[in-house]
Amino acid sequence: MSRPYAILDVFTDTPLSGNPLAVVLDAEGLDGDRMQAIAREFNLSETVFVLPPESPRHRARLRIFTPGRELPFAGHPTVGSAVLLALDEDGTASATVAPAHAFGLEERIGIVPCVAEKRGPDLGFARFKLPRLPQYLGDGPSAELIADALGLEPSDIGFDRHAPSRHSAGVPFDLIPLASREAVEKAWPTPRFAEVFAGEGRGDVYIYSCRTVHPDHSFHTRMFAPTMGIPEDPATGAAAAAFAGALMEYEPLGEGTHDVFIEQGFAMGRPSLIGLQIQIESGALVSAEIGGAAVVVARGELNL
Repeated sequence: MSRPYAILDVFTDTPLSGNPLAVVLDAEGLDGDRMQAIAREFNLSETVFVLPPESPRHRARLRIFTPGRELPFAGHPTVGSAVLLALDEDGTASATVAPAHAFGLEERIGIVPCVAEKRGPDLGFARFKLPRLPQYLGDGPSAELIADALGLEPSDIGFDRHAPSRHSAGVPFDLIPLASREAVEKAWPTPRFAEVFAGEGRGDVYIYSCRTVHPDHSFHTRMFAPTMGIPEDPATGAAAAAFAGALMEYEPLGEGTHDVFIEQGFAMGRPSLIGLQIQIESGALVSAEIGGAAVVVARGELNL
């Protein structure tokens, strides 16, 4: 049968930047093995399969695959899918800006509340509330081991109060602070990478520095995920969600709402911008949202 799909660039409003995403619509009848094979065929960091929701109160059910495995939750697939569903609900023939759509998306992690709005014929913006707040999973490896794994010097690891840590908001990440943007740009997995970051639920590494390309941004980041079949990812919402835990741990944040702007993908020539908003009450993180733009760059059909 013929199944429509779309390719979007996510966490950007500019085609051919951001993080590419494939969204397969009308995915009923495809089992997990078939979905995994299709994700390998697209060979993007993630492919989403849209299914009817289990509850009529929600907009759709999503299954999310990297080329290597299925994920319970991911940020750029959630943003891209929400934008596409809002665009298709309004129709893409007109550039008229429509009101925002609020709906729930069913993912393996649970219900993800989203708000999406159309900003042009093929452009939209979406934000979603984290279905699970970040959890601290432990300290990261030593500076010496991290330096061996990333081709850096031990002196490159850490800045201010920030130290290597592990957090998860559904997908676990090793979060590695680096002292300079130059260290972020130089870093690359060495043959020791798998050994240093081995272990159950490990192998996905998010490096960051407070030295940014754009002065109005907060952090400059990269993400390596060979266990997902992703050498490097241009924009990683799930890592930004986990990063909220590190910000609570190491940044002197006060009460109220904090907006953090995370740039990623510059080393790949695909600049991306992720908005992270966190809400702190009585010294505790009570909620967090991820937001970003997405633009449709292609549509087609799978004959499967």
